[in-house]
Amino acid sequence: MNTLIAISGLGVFCLIAEIFNLRKLLVPVAIIGLLAILGLTISEFNTPELYNNPMYNNMIVVSKFSVAFSSLFIILTIFLVALSGDFYKDHPTKISDFIAIKIFLLAGAVAMVSFGNLSMFFLGIEVLSISLYVLAASKRLDVKSNEAGMKYFLLGSFASGIILFGICLIYGAMISFDTATIKEMSRSAELPVWYTIGIILLLIGMLFKIAAAPFHFWAPDVYEGSPSMTTATMSTLAKVVAMATLFKLLDVLNADIDYKFQIVLAVVSVLSMTVGNIMALRQNNVKRMLAFSGISHAGFMLMALLSMTTAASTLLYYSAAYALAGIASFAVIIYVTKDKDNEDIINFNGLGKTNPLLAAILTASLLSMAGIPIFSGFFAKFILFTQTITAGYLVVVIAAVISSIISVGYYFKLILAMYTKEASEDRKSVPFVYYAVAVVAILLNIVMGIYPSLVTNLLN
Repeated sequence: MNTLIAISGLGVFCLIAEIFNLRKLLVPVAIIGLLAILGLTISEFNTPELYNNPMYNNMIVVSKFSVAFSSLFIILTIFLVALSGDFYKDHPTKISDFIAIKIFLLAGAVAMVSFGNLSMFFLGIEVLSISLYVLAASKRLDVKSNEAGMKYFLLGSFASGIILFGICLIYGAMISFDTATIKEMSRSAELPVWYTIGIILLLIGMLFKIAAAPFHFWAPDVYEGSPSMTTATMSTLAKVVAMATLFKLLDVLNADIDYKFQIVLAVVSVLSMTVGNIMALRQNNVKRMLAFSGISHAGFMLMALLSMTTAASTLLYYSAAYALAGIASFAVIIYVTKDKDNEDIINFNGLGKTNPLLAAILTASLLSMAGIPIFSGFFAKFILFTQTITAGYLVVVIAAVISSIISVGYYFKLILAMYTKEASEDRKSVPFVYYAVAVVAILLNIVMGIYPSLVTNLLN
């Protein structure tokens, strides 16, 4: 709860800073504030007295799971806020709004993995979703941005409605929103049929939020139309938040005990990997390509839920590996396409010659997503495949391996453009912040690949 209060306070400060014309201090102060909040969050990692604190009526539950994922979300937000300073420099009067929205989005994310009550979960998901709706449509004079915001708002609202209906049915079955009570009562032999229907509705709504097939249709258009900074936020932070929340929901609702439910997850996982990777092969727009790549990675992350006993640590490692590679790649993509009309692959022609460092970082992040050693993306998939085979789903692993091989095709399409084609124009100097974010993110990714136990042992 301390983390949530601190994040909300920092968001309010960012709004007040605009009144006193402190725009130049906004980004550094926000980053320092987030680093302080990160320290506060980590300090709660081994404090059992914070579990089920009656002071908050069990609305927020601090656990190793919530602290580990909240720390990852804060780190990702630090990177996104750092990039925002340069990205929004042409709109100085609005920068406080954009940074405040990202910080409030973080508050919603923390609430989503720390909830001890289904009403707090829904509050968190709405705070996060509304922030993303605003950010998606924030380029007011751009038709594509308006279209992306409207599509995301309409479809996201339907998904939120489905989730709310599911929560109502679960409440009707259990007469409680409290997750500890629901978990205890769900072990009962006889449960009303609407409890199962409520879980199914919750699953459908959350599959929409993580853009898993067949609920993925909104992602390519919204990713392409949104400003690149918003796409980076949706592709990294929002996706891993929704995935972690889905795991926690399934855990507290005891949904994994039904074999039929696991089969549904396995089918959705294979479908997401297949559809995402095959459709990505046809894309020439980098943001659309990464949207389909994200759909396939959602399928990989769903594989972790087939073995719930080990899912938490595997999901944390895979989420961190994927999100850090995504942040590094988007730092390069935002710089390269900043003053362009589109984000087509042709814009990256010759980047290996005009800016070898950025090209190397983008190459490294794409190789990590493809699952190539020494990057943490490889070890994340290795751990995931091992645990899925142990759980008895060899067919899903075979589909995942084939999907990984397909993904190499479209990742290398971008890599070859950077190193084998000539640049069409000279590139201007790169602001230091792009180098800093991209280098730090990819180095963290590599360190996690060399020492995976740093992350995997956190939740064991």
